[in-house]
Amino acid sequence: MKQDYFKDKVIIVTGASSGIGLASARLFASRGARVVMAARSYDKLVGLAPSVNPDSERVLCVKTDVTKEEDCRALIEKTVEKFGRIDILVNNAGISMRAMFKDLDLGVIRSLMDVNFWGTVQCTKYALPYLLESRGQVVGVISIAGFSALPARTGYSSSKYAVRGFLDTIRIEHLKDGLNVLVFAPGYTESNVRKAALTADGTPQGETPLKEEKLMSAEDCALHLAKGLEKRKTDIRLHSQRDRKSVQIIER
Repeated sequence: MKQDYFKDKVIIVTGASSGIGLASARLFASRGARVVMAARSYDKLVGLAPSVNPDSERVLCVKTDVTKEEDCRALIEKTVEKFGRIDILVNNAGISMRAMFKDLDLGVIRSLMDVNFWGTVQCTKYALPYLLESRGQVVGVISIAGFSALPARTGYSSSKYAVRGFLDTIRIEHLKDGLNVLVFAPGYTESNVRKAALTADGTPQGETPLKEEKLMSAEDCALHLAKGLEKRKTDIRLHSQRDRKSVQIIER
């Protein structure tokens, strides 16, 4: 990876308080980027910010609930007010679920669509003028579940398929505008997302069924993302398997 590719770029990362989002924010900052960390818990972001960059002038924390359009608009406005531009938007905020559809409260699917799909749509909508101006990049962190359906994941797979369809269309609309659109699909990655996954009635699962320590780390996943951005890739799929850290990479 070129050490100077991310230097002084302004990068927004949603869902930046844990997992792939936090690991990505740290990696981008270590490469010289100015990072905007967005998540629902502002206090948690502020506590983590020094680990991203001890220079408070190069990291901005913005309390953001991506299900709220006004929060997404404010995230973009505060970024431009602070740094004057946007080079990369990483739509990473997301939630998961685990329940058979026949047992599922439909409100669970609505919650997943609100966060995973509408969060991506709303942040992208308000960031797009600035990304076009900078000839920048927009990323959707989806999942292999956005390419291959998984049982007990109706809401999750549906939301990730929807994000992929949305971003593929944005790419086509701006083929001649210098905008790069990356659909980034990790496989099994060490994360808190499974503990927070919603069950049939909408309550968090609380426990993960996988041996998280044996999965691909969030840091390794962030490295694959950064390499893809540097090469301005449009599609990256990381086919990691349960209880294995080996990864098959498909990219274009």
